[in-house]
Amino acid sequence: MSTITAKIQIYVPYEHTEMLIKTTQAYRKACNYLSVIVFQTKELRQRALHDLYYRELRGRFGLKSQMAQSVIRTVIARYTSARSNGHDWNLVQFKRPEYDLVWHRDYALNDDRFSVNTLDGRVKLRYKKRGMQHFFDGTWKWGTAKLVYKHKKWFLHISMTKEFSELDLTKVNHIVGIDLG
Repeated sequence: MSTITAKIQIYVPYEHTEMLIKTTQAYRKACNYLSVIVFQTKELRQRALHDLYYRELRGRFGLKSQMAQSVIRTVIARYTSARSNGHDWNLVQFKRPEYDLVWHRDYALNDDRFSVNTLDGRVKLRYKKRGMQHFFDGTWKWGTAKLVYKHKKWFLHISMTKEFSELDLTKVNHIVGIDLG
């Protein structure tokens, strides 16, 4: 099984830009709010955080249900990743306007449109598929994505998984190069 990240540019017309900025800012603020709590309590159990802060995330930041769940998972993942990489227990801060999306809940893609859930409802946008057509052949499994605003452009980073058969090394008879290094 192989997993890669496909990066697709999203074309956001002016009238939808503010909607996405508002959503990514609320998501970032909610992540930072919950991050302070996790830093202080060292609580990393999703169920416990959900029971204690789910309603608070929805009410204080105006998040929809799936967005609040994603905030909890995102914060837990950042702390877990930092800890597993040997970092000291430090406050995790979210600085970039980003938004983690769940396939078929927060976002969907078809041949010509990207559909995303925002604080103000669902919006459908054009995207650039050039160079990414092979991901749309039905053999790839789409996963969680991240909507990113960078250099005044919108991108979607999608986790993609595909099953490949094992390489039979007994049938490989070409030497491409030798590392003498």
